[in-house]
Amino acid sequence: MIHLISMTAAAPSAGSQLYPLIIMIIMLVVLYLIMIRPQRKKEKADAEMRKNVQIGDEIETIGGIVGIITKIEENSVVIETSSDRCKMRIKKWAISTNVSANEEQKAKEDAARAAKAEKKSKSEEKSQDKPAKAEKPIDKD
Repeated sequence: MIHLISMTAAAPSAGSQLYPLIIMIIMLVVLYLIMIRPQRKKEKADAEMRKNVQIGDEIETIGGIVGIITKIEENSVVIETSSDRCKMRIKKWAISTNVSANEEQKAKEDAARAAKAEKKSKSEEKSQDKPAKAEKPIDKD
């Protein structure tokens, strides 16, 4: 009987064997949610932006060159970089930002904010224009 007690005390329980595995799985899930998923979202948004560039858009490359797109090919674009019409061919993957699209998006956001502020000010004016309800005196018995 003494021998059985010492054997059971020496054998680890099933819960203590799974604990490190559970901790590792939780750490991997957190790593995915914090680092990998946002990076994939950003990559998809960048690929979509590169796919939707149009002639006449002002872009910035990863090297800091700013220019206007004059020609679009399958894997590259031709940009005009200065007033003397200097043209460069760059790969689509080298496009960092679409300045024209960013400006349009910012203008839309500003217009939406202005409309919201105007709506709020109109609702405040309406509430100030309404006459206050006359309070009825309380009858005491």
